[in-house]
Amino acid sequence: MLINETKNKVWHGRVKLADNFFKRFRGLMLKSKIDYALVFVLPYETQLGASVHMFLMLQSIDVIFLDTNRNVVDFVENLKPWRLYIPKDSAKYIVETPEGVVKHLNVEIGDKISWVVEKEKDKGIPAPMDAISKVDFSKINNAISLEPNLKPKLKKP
Repeated sequence: MLINETKNKVWHGRVKLADNFFKRFRGLMLKSKIDYALVFVLPYETQLGASVHMFLMLQSIDVIFLDTNRNVVDFVENLKPWRLYIPKDSAKYIVETPEGVVKHLNVEIGDKISWVVEKEKDKGIPAPMDAISKVDFSKINNAISLEPNLKPKLKKP
């Protein structure tokens, strides 16, 4: 979620961080569908280092440039692929968003922008629910059966 604290406007989309070299390097390049915002955390506040290139981008995006205090120093709407953009002032954070987010948040120079990052989900192997419901987890002679409807064989004395 992105929040324009100055105007009390909220965009309820997903937000991810690009807070290391590899995530910043990859960015949104070659993404066929951009349905989340990506916040680049730069090592230091700079103008040239905050420039954005749109090489290998497959669609247009909106970009917001923020200083160390998360105040907007520059923004651009509908930045098209195969372009280069250098912000008008130094930035510490770059927020790349789907088209229309800048307009939705009513972003202007000086606005304070904050965000809530989506938690990374643990990756696992999905299992069909009907297979799980057929498994018998009851204790059988100090063992757990993973075979459905398995009945223990009792020895007669």
